[in-house]
Amino acid sequence: MSVALALIALALFQIKHYLADFQWQNGWMIAGKARYGHPGGVAHAGLHALLSLPILLFVTGGWSGTVAGVLIAEGLVHYHIDWLKLRLGAARDIGPDDREFWHLVGLDQMAHQMTYLGVLAVLAIQG
Repeated sequence: MSVALALIALALFQIKHYLADFQWQNGWMIAGKARYGHPGGVAHAGLHALLSLPILLFVTGGWSGTVAGVLIAEGLVHYHIDWLKLRLGAARDIGPDDREFWHLVGLDQMAHQMTYLGVLAVLAIQG
C-alpha cells in the first residue's frame, strides 16, 4: 500500500468515524452501550463495520478473507472500547461536568484511532 493510499484511507476512516459516532448514533444505541450484549451497542459497532466496508474495498480492490476479518475485528474492538468507557464512567459515577469524564472520552477516541492504524497496518502487511 502506498503512503498516499494509506493517508486517503485514514482520512476516510476519520470521516466514517465522525458520522457513525457523532451523527448517526441514535439514543437507542447510546442507551444500550453500557449493558454488555445490548442490541443498541451491537448495532452501533455494526454500523462502524458496515461503513468501513466501502473504504476497505477501495483500498484493497475487492472482497477477501482479510477484508472480512478486518470488518469483524473492527466491530468487536469498537464494541468493547465503547462498553469499557461506559463501564468505567458508571463505576466512577462521572458525567460531562467531571474532568475524568473527558479523560475517558479522549482515551476512547484515541483507542478508536489506533484501531484504524492497526487496520492499515494489517492491510499493508497483507500487501
